[in-house]
Amino acid sequence: MLPDAVIYDTLRAAVWVAVTMSAPLLAVALIAGLAIGLLQALTSVQEMTLTFVPKVGAMLVVFWATMGFMTATLTDFFTNRIIPLIAGG
Repeated sequence: MLPDAVIYDTLRAAVWVAVTMSAPLLAVALIAGLAIGLLQALTSVQEMTLTFVPKVGAMLVVFWATMGFMTATLTDFFTNRIIPLIAGG
């Protein structure tokens, strides 16, 4: 049985990995949403697809660009944190 400190430390590290991996996508969604909202406020165009399609497109581009970083981060977490806990108990 693992001590509570090890479990909490592993959970804290897992949350940090999740935040690190999702930060680029969330930042791009925020920036794209602000830019599109400003454009809509300036032009008085209130089309729903105008907010959705560019935001999803930008997020797909950033996801494709950071896929290697996300894979490396997750692989590193499992190799250095989870597998030693499973192997060593």
